[in-house]
Amino acid sequence: MTGTGGPAHGTGRTEPHRTDTEGTARWEPGDHILWRYRGHAPGRAGRAFHICRPVTVVQDTDELLAVWMAPGTECVKPVIADGTPVHEEPLATRYTAPRTTARTRWSGNGVLKLAQPGLPWSVWLFWEHDWQFRSWYVNLEEPRTRWSGGVDSEDHYLDISVYPDRSWLWRDEDEFEQAQRVGLMDARTARGVRDAGRAAVEVIRAWGAPFSDGWEGWRPDPAWHVPALPADWDRLPARQAA
Repeated sequence: MTGTGGPAHGTGRTEPHRTDTEGTARWEPGDHILWRYRGHAPGRAGRAFHICRPVTVVQDTDELLAVWMAPGTECVKPVIADGTPVHEEPLATRYTAPRTTARTRWSGNGVLKLAQPGLPWSVWLFWEHDWQFRSWYVNLEEPRTRWSGGVDSEDHYLDISVYPDRSWLWRDEDEFEQAQRVGLMDARTARGVRDAGRAAVEVIRAWGAPFSDGWEGWRPDPAWHVPALPADWDRLPARQAA
């Protein structure tokens, strides 16, 4: 597979051109949108966005949203209030220490993200610098909400790595358990996340989509440029702000 999309490539266009069966705006290949996650907090208060990644649309259909996060993309990520990277904070205080957000550049290779509407996970593809395919990463998350500028979700801590030989393993189980201990996820939600993970594992074992779809051979269109991080990256969708 290669990047496609005709004259949209490299334009950074964000105006929708089609709608899906529910009237939600569709994007064309080459459009720039935001892929965001809300922060975790008990209840609904204080759930501001703490992760924002500008991405380029590869495909947007009833079956799949595929986006490309290019190397060097300016993103927003959470950090501990003193500037410590979250993953370097001891697990015991990782989710209770005060946090803020920081702008940063994606320092690794690009990431292709695939999301099937309604599923509580997305699948990310990683390559080495020479385009040697490395692995898939199943990110368990709240089903994404679409809005005019992109998609929003909430990360569910638990993840799964999947390798070209079809082996797989759970990731971040310690963080998943710690989030429950400090009250960021109740028992019912945690059971739902585990159920979602088991459902994803069944897809892996059956080698269903998107693992069987050949996305490892996909390459971005060389005409695409890296999308910019807008100043209002954390704005609320119009329907929420009203």
